[in-house]
Amino acid sequence: MIGAGTMGRGIAMAFANGGLPVTLMDKDPAQLDRALEAIAGDYRAAVEKGRLGNDEAARRLGLIRRAGGYEAVADADLVIEAVFEEMSIKQEVFRELDRICKPEAILASNTSSLDLNRIAGFTSRPERVIGLHFFAPANIMRLLEIVRGGQTSDEVLKTGLELSRRLGNTGVVVGVCYGFVGNRMFLPYLREAELMMLEGVPPERIDAVAVDWGMAMGPHAVTDLSGLDVFQRLNAANPARPDDPAWFRVCDLLCEAGRYGQKSGAGIYRYQGRRPQPDPEVTELVRQEAERLGIPRREIDDSEILERLLLPMINEGALILEEGIAIRSGDIDVIYTNGYGFPRHRGGPMFHADQQGLEKVLAGIERYRQRYGDRYWRPAPLLERLAREGSSFSAWSRASGA
Repeated sequence: MIGAGTMGRGIAMAFANGGLPVTLMDKDPAQLDRALEAIAGDYRAAVEKGRLGNDEAARRLGLIRRAGGYEAVADADLVIEAVFEEMSIKQEVFRELDRICKPEAILASNTSSLDLNRIAGFTSRPERVIGLHFFAPANIMRLLEIVRGGQTSDEVLKTGLELSRRLGNTGVVVGVCYGFVGNRMFLPYLREAELMMLEGVPPERIDAVAVDWGMAMGPHAVTDLSGLDVFQRLNAANPARPDDPAWFRVCDLLCEAGRYGQKSGAGIYRYQGRRPQPDPEVTELVRQEAERLGIPRREIDDSEILERLLLPMINEGALILEEGIAIRSGDIDVIYTNGYGFPRHRGGPMFHADQQGLEKVLAGIERYRQRYGDRYWRPAPLLERLAREGSSFSAWSRASGA
């Protein structure tokens, strides 16, 4: 396990919890110390709460070894990278792994959005490179996006699926694109949440509508929890970033002000502990920016808030299906109900769209297209075709043999 940050230590615990020995490697001894102390603390807490016995906690902790250099991975069968989400750093790591690891070793990246094919290209063994995108906290969240690169072999893909089962994860195979399935679809959801702020809707109201509908958290609470700076870096790497001055402008301004979310005590909300509080400073900042951008303020009802959160997500899902990034609509639903807080009783975004009827979904998208134009509201060709035929995403998946 390369990288002893939050994700690295969580993945190490996931392996230990699954009974698999794991070496946690980081060049920074202090970072390793912090990670191992945090892991030990998590196991102590599990014992205190009666979730684990002392012997079992000690056994799991004993499966995690530490290492300060790449030589420790020379004989590893599988190496997972979970370093900083920048391509230049991934390049350095994978070139070193390719040099040191045995030829039959599988090299995996935990990247949440970067181009796995480029990462594989840093090695002489692209057929043995795979994406294993765990979700934080990795020792608790069960979802695992298994990213098949353009040259990933069937054997390596099969190993990824077997590993997922061994760890007790819900593994879903996805293809390569920015953000894969989960984060790519989440982007338009977050985009509309921020644009509605610029149009005058308080963030707490947007979040309340989402939670009342069944989402585990509202979009603004999610970005504050994940870290606005993390999202800003991911967004900066988006190759499809539009030439739009309003594009996540609020996020950029908050980061410039040092407001990164819960970890800094303030983001979209201000925090007392972990409790979010609406912040008049943010209200004024957003008002001034909307005025500068020429975005008119208007009354928006709850039904529009919900439509503008869900419809772009569904439309992006249709594009993902047509591009072959997801094999079937049900895979998208599994990802969203297991990793993104989508309400299980709604069945997932694509199932929900089928239940609503794709003609109704398309009509809603066309309505916002008339107001806002094609930039964000052009219907996916697959959605248009299925709506015209009176069909559904699930029927299309079955007909495609998925």
